[in-house]
Amino acid sequence: MAAGIAYDDVEVGTELPPQSFPVTRATLVRYAGASGDFNPIHWNEKFAREVGLPDVIAHGMFTMASAIRVVTDWAGDPAAVVEYGVRFTKPVVVPNDEKGTVVEVSAKVAAKLDDHQVRVDLVATCAGQKVLGMSRAVVRLA
Repeated sequence: MAAGIAYDDVEVGTELPPQSFPVTRATLVRYAGASGDFNPIHWNEKFAREVGLPDVIAHGMFTMASAIRVVTDWAGDPAAVVEYGVRFTKPVVVPNDEKGTVVEVSAKVAAKLDDHQVRVDLVATCAGQKVLGMSRAVVRLA
């Protein structure tokens, strides 16, 4: 159960604190090493363009994992998330500079369910475009 958040204290429409996640090429290299996903679309600009992408893109699982941090930070316990799913709608393009890009994530409680669970809907954008669609998590609260 989530530490500190009581089911009875949460209402539909409750907004979770939004977060921004910077993404650079160095971030992608670290994620590739941790995940074992060395697909060249995540590090080789020439290859990414040859396969029709605008540039190197972030790993979809990295983007998905970054987004759920808004929920796990709010809940106080990653194990409180009992279900999570997204659709990848746009790639997160990461330029080859020190600045990189930023994924912005907001979320709100969309429904109260049985068994002290709530459904949280997330919105993840990058450069003003939605990068995850149908992004939803089910969280068990205290």
